[in-house]
Amino acid sequence: MELMVVVAIIGILVSMAVPTYRTIVERAKETVLRENLYTLRDVIDQYYADKGKYPDSLDSLVSAGYLRRLPIDPITGKSDWVTVPYSGNEPGQMEPTEGESTGGIWDVHSASDAVGSDGTKYSTW
Repeated sequence: MELMVVVAIIGILVSMAVPTYRTIVERAKETVLRENLYTLRDVIDQYYADKGKYPDSLDSLVSAGYLRRLPIDPITGKSDWVTVPYSGNEPGQMEPTEGESTGGIWDVHSASDAVGSDGTKYSTW
């Protein structure tokens, strides 16, 4: 009888801990996603500042030495970032000075269609 009570108490404690654990894991993934997006966007801006143009691909950031390797999207588990090409009319884009060429990747987003804890899709972050 005592063993059944102990097992029941352990079961109740585990059932209370599992949802909290899942929430913590999800928030950790979201934090890593935000950091990876910040890093990629910062490196794209550094590339533009150094070379006067946006990179043609994310792999060119690695080959030029701006990144050791492409970060992994923690939501999808792959380096399958969705790139946004430069079109010249997005708000907040650096305007090229005279003689500088443009083109290439201006922004990146997650490839996941899942919804984050704030209610927005990861692909819009």
